[in-house]
Amino acid sequence: MTNNAFASALSKKNSPTPDPAEASRPAAAGKVKRKHVGGYFDPEVARRLRMLASEEETTVQELLTEALRLMFNKRGLSVL
Repeated sequence: MTNNAFASALSKKNSPTPDPAEASRPAAAGKVKRKHVGGYFDPEVARRLRMLASEEETTVQELLTEALRLMFNKRGLSVL
C-alpha cells in the first residue's frame, strides 16, 4: 500500500462532524437513556473484573449491573 493509498484509507474512516441539531433531538420512543456511573479502583480490581468478564463471556458492564442488583436487593431496593 502506498502512502497516498494509506492516507486515502484514513480519510475515508474519519466520520463527518455530527450535526448539532441531531444532538438536541429527543431519544427515539422505546430507547433507554443511560447515565454513566463510575469509580476509581486499584488496577488489580480492574484487571480481575476484565478477566472474569472474559471467562464468563460477558461484559464488565453486565458484571457491575449484577453486583448493583445484588446490593440493591440486599437493602430492599429495586432499581434495576
